Amino acid sequence: MQKIVIEGGRPLKGEVEISGSKNSALPILFASLLGNTSVSLKNIPHLRDIDTTLRLLEKLGAKIKKGFRFSSLEVSANGLRHLEAPYDLVRTMRASVLVMGPLLAKYERARVSLPGGCAIGARPINLHLKAFEQMGAKISIEGGYVEAKAKHLQGARINFETVTVTGTENVMMAATLAKGETVLENAAREPEVIDLANFLNKMGAKVYGAGTDTIIIDGVDELKGAEHTVIPDRIEMGTFMMAAALTGGSVLIKNADLTFLEALRVKLEETGAKISQNTQGLRIEGPKTLKAIDIITAPFPGFATDFQAQFMAMMAVAHGTSVITETIFENRFMHAQELVRMGADIKIEGKTAVVKGVKKLSGAPVMASDLRASAALILAGLVAEGLTEVHRIYHIDRGYENIEKKFRKLGARIKRAKVKY
Repeated sequence: MQKIVIEGGRPLKGEVEISGSKNSALPILFASLLGNTSVSLKNIPHLRDIDTTLRLLEKLGAKIKKGFRFSSLEVSANGLRHLEAPYDLVRTMRASVLVMGPLLAKYERARVSLPGGCAIGARPINLHLKAFEQMGAKISIEGGYVEAKAKHLQGARINFETVTVTGTENVMMAATLAKGETVLENAAREPEVIDLANFLNKMGAKVYGAGTDTIIIDGVDELKGAEHTVIPDRIEMGTFMMAAALTGGSVLIKNADLTFLEALRVKLEETGAKISQNTQGLRIEGPKTLKAIDIITAPFPGFATDFQAQFMAMMAVAHGTSVITETIFENRFMHAQELVRMGADIKIEGKTAVVKGVKKLSGAPVMASDLRASAALILAGLVAEGLTEVHRIYHIDRGYENIEKKFRKLGARIKRAKVKY
């Protein structure tokens, strides 16, 4: 077991480069199952969730060839031997449910363990299953596994009851090989959905409207291989933007832009941060004193739930009182109590957290409950007096590539260490 140890008090300064998007790479890797020839992917981040996905693809019978520094991959997945995603892999990562759409579309059946992952809410897959049934699949659940069968999926008009990113992606992949037209209404608009659609179209799919709330897919007979470069990770970009603002630093985030970060930009500038775009990337300059502001999480293009925990760490030392409302996941305030251990003044009232800014945080041993909570606790440690120890860092390794090395490059006193019992 490992922990991350931080000695706070230094403003971040320098340059940082953003890795490829985890939330793009995962569905794109699963989409590679749809092709009749190999796909070549670049800018793949080296993360625990990526490792899990590659192991799952290999378990199914795909062949993986890793390129230089792991960031490039070749996936050959025609003629899979197995069509089951087992519990020992799926239990660690909810996104593994995305294997269902490609398997069902191409091989007419799939057996997938009910997913696990971060404990931030139920995140049920009922919307995925309902959509597959509308497309003609027979669904059964037994022994913790979902079994889906369809002689051939049929196009359908699907209106998602609530916006679901993985649901949109899963059904969109399935629809590429379905007979006829599929229309997804109330579809997710996230940049990662657009990236997946672009990749599918390179493979020969006919996907229209990605990035809007209505996506139309005309089914084709087959898909081929393609080359694709995964977009940079906007959640990692935002995390470093908030870290720079929180510490009163000045950071250039290379290979980054504000295209998909407008909601965060607006809120950060309200806190007093200065943000500018140049040819190299984004420059973030933090204020001497952060101003407390309110946020409400919402599906894209609203304020991302994946930024909420990090923003709460900022508001913990801001001047004034902030009200943070979480509308996406019901259990996503578990980091609040750990911030309180560091001296934060936070009161939880249902879906709302009231954060009264304090003058300082104090370092303490804290425990991460999920991926973004891990990042929030590291950010809090960057400004806390004394030493902060963040435990259960396997969460952060699921979604941030070499985070402690990147922060050290910016001047932070941060290291990874073994937990002694």
